[in-house]
Amino acid sequence: MAVAATQRKQVLKVLMISLLLDLISFTFILPLFPSLLSFYRAQDPSPNSLLNRIFHYLNAYKNSFARPIDSRYDIVLLGGALGSLFSLLQAFAAPVIGHLSDKHGRRRALLVAMIGNTLSVTLWVSATDFCTFLASRVVGGLSEANVQLANAIVADVTDEAHRGASMALVGACFSIAFTFGPLLGAGLSTVEIVAANPFITAALVSLVLIVLETLYLWACLPETHPRLTTLTQETADSKTKPVGGKTSSDSAKKPHTNNPAILNAIHFLFLLPFSGLEFSLPFLTTTLYAGTTTSSPAALNGRLLSMMGLIASLLQGTLVRRLPPLVTVRAGVVACALSFFCLAKISSVFGLYAAGALLAVTSATVVTGLNSLGSFEARDANRGAVMGRLRGWGQAGRAAGPILFCTLFWWAGREVAYTVGGVAMCVVAAGVFGFLKSPVVHTKKE
Repeated sequence: MAVAATQRKQVLKVLMISLLLDLISFTFILPLFPSLLSFYRAQDPSPNSLLNRIFHYLNAYKNSFARPIDSRYDIVLLGGALGSLFSLLQAFAAPVIGHLSDKHGRRRALLVAMIGNTLSVTLWVSATDFCTFLASRVVGGLSEANVQLANAIVADVTDEAHRGASMALVGACFSIAFTFGPLLGAGLSTVEIVAANPFITAALVSLVLIVLETLYLWACLPETHPRLTTLTQETADSKTKPVGGKTSSDSAKKPHTNNPAILNAIHFLFLLPFSGLEFSLPFLTTTLYAGTTTSSPAALNGRLLSMMGLIASLLQGTLVRRLPPLVTVRAGVVACALSFFCLAKISSVFGLYAAGALLAVTSATVVTGLNSLGSFEARDANRGAVMGRLRGWGQAGRAAGPILFCTLFWWAGREVAYTVGGVAMCVVAAGVFGFLKSPVVHTKKE
């Protein structure tokens, strides 16, 4: 049920500002992974260090293949493993956080998650060794819930007719963050104030943003769960009444247009190859252009991710907000398949950026569209749990994708890896076109 227009706009405003702060902070680290891992590897050359023990097992794995593997791909696979670890923790945490937000409220669940986010970034600030950095990623994986709860809050305060457009705002925040966050992170990584941790400047700015976000949410975000909120509901005749308490939709059986199990499966199958492609881009840039440019790998990665974020944010602020969710999902999976096949063949910077533009279309559409479709299948009483499971299955795909794709990239080569990914995305596209339907949207009577 939608809340009164004035209150709805205020909630969305608070949500968008907080998301921008959170996601800009989150994206600082993305272009830095290759440099971070190289730094920690050089920092502690002892054979008994955790990082070198991991590399020992990686080398044993490499030696199991008959084909010799260049040692420069060690960082590729380790980076994929870290991405998988973060998402695996998210896959377990998302359904739990969603259930807790149904039981105790969105605001309380979000503020508790922010405490975990703050601890995660604090650990990164102090990470002069790989163990501390790894602990930072573990805590972050278990506590990151801002996007998940933002989608639930949007569904709480909007009616079905406006939900897709409002959820596109969440996606737009993500895209804007990708426009500026990686670029800022790459730039801040060049400002060295502590020799023992050359990335401390980026980490400190990230921490400041997280603390500001937490204080802002505590001061300005009201509770939005229909059972717990004090906000007022906008009815069909444009009158308002209190939202809090049991609603008719709590007990009514709602028929599914798209079975949540099918949405969960498509989310998983989409993010399985897409996350591998997404995570491999910084390593592809690093290896493809090593020694051919004076720019650092972090700067190259930052520019590429920023371009993708700019395109995605423009699309979400215009087309995605106006198109039905199913149309955007279909467009996104087709663009992703084309990008895979493009990356299999590129040999120039222009080709890399062309593939990045296609990926920007995918980033702007698919996950936002699936979240919108998922929100139509949930009731007020279980919205957090339903959307938490949808995110959990997606994060399971993200957990498996980087390690599987980077292994394929490392073992069989770029062309084979991206071609296989393109074929997998064609299968996902067939599922989207064949099984998903547009929900019937009930608009408010004039």
